[in-house]
Amino acid sequence: MSRFLCVVPPLVGHINPLVGVAGELARRGHEVAWAGYGDQIRRLAGPAAEVFDCAMPDGGLSRPPKLTGPAAFRFLWEEFFLPLADLMAPGVDAAIEAFRPDVVITDQHAVAGALVAERRGVVHLTSATTSAELAEPLDGLPKVGAWLQGLLTELRARIGDPQAAGDPRFSPHGVLAFTGRDLLGDAPLPHDRVHLVGPAIAPRAGESDFPWEALDPDRRTVLVSLGTANTDAGGPFLTEAVTALDALGDRVQGVVVDPGGHLGDVPPGMVKRAHVPQLELLEKVDAVVCHGGHNTVCESLWHGVPLVVAPIRDDQPIVAGQVVDAGAGVRVRFNRVRADRLGAAIATVLDPGAGHRAAAEAIGARLRAAGGAVAAADHLERAVARPSHVSAPG
Repeated sequence: MSRFLCVVPPLVGHINPLVGVAGELARRGHEVAWAGYGDQIRRLAGPAAEVFDCAMPDGGLSRPPKLTGPAAFRFLWEEFFLPLADLMAPGVDAAIEAFRPDVVITDQHAVAGALVAERRGVVHLTSATTSAELAEPLDGLPKVGAWLQGLLTELRARIGDPQAAGDPRFSPHGVLAFTGRDLLGDAPLPHDRVHLVGPAIAPRAGESDFPWEALDPDRRTVLVSLGTANTDAGGPFLTEAVTALDALGDRVQGVVVDPGGHLGDVPPGMVKRAHVPQLELLEKVDAVVCHGGHNTVCESLWHGVPLVVAPIRDDQPIVAGQVVDAGAGVRVRFNRVRADRLGAAIATVLDPGAGHRAAAEAIGARLRAAGGAVAAADHLERAVARPSHVSAPG
């Protein structure tokens, strides 16, 4: 039996992939603990999860709704991820001291996990929950890239090993990337220890009161979701989506996720919920309209479901471009969305002749073959047997 410590930021999309991996490791007889925001981890991984609480920023991740592009990237790192690392470092250090893990699995954006493990000489692997940073999105923005590397170097001097080198977002011991080559295209990977395992599809904790009986088997079902981190910006888009779905008439039934409570009553037959059991619902839908969040995209493709993507910020424009390049969906504008254009995009991905469904199904087969949580657990078990000091990967 080995001991694995998962270090995660307080972001649902970054925790969920490791929930499946942790479950697989536990089924194999290993011991798994977590470091992060305890209440959120227990809600997602189950109340029995062993958690070492870390300090968290007041108010979580909050940004001006219209902040996009490089400015949004700089804000995200300067105002959230880097302060988060400083806050989490003492808790991660205490977790390693108390739990004595054989391997630390640290989210790519919970940088404290990588740097504290590095300083303590513990093997650590990166959990990469988006394909965007694997594709070198800052190549065209060298000043932004240099700015980030400078901040990471300063952070390493504070909480890591100042004599170490390398980007802490990509562990030299290995990267578990919950994505696939179809999204990355021909882009070179950061190094040869990046393992593309596909999404970690596994049962999630908690019960749902979703009204399954309300789904009409004679209509095409379209799920509309903007994720959990975009409730502040989603009102106008969701309003246009309801109008677009209603205009498609009896052919389509919409399921609209509205965690921010932006919508009033929706037309008869349409389902509006604050939260949905997404994985179970994806087994029954014909298309997904989303913000281009990597987890939602990969989970949809894993189920062979085509997408309409309306990226808002962060990695979403990159992921949306990857979906379009792979032939599995259509991109629409988020801030200036119009119901007629959104409805036309939905009709396009629902049309078998357009090829989006076939592309999504083919990609889904390859994502399933990548192994998901099982493949990730295999790599982690192999990491236990490797020496803690490794040479820089080629």
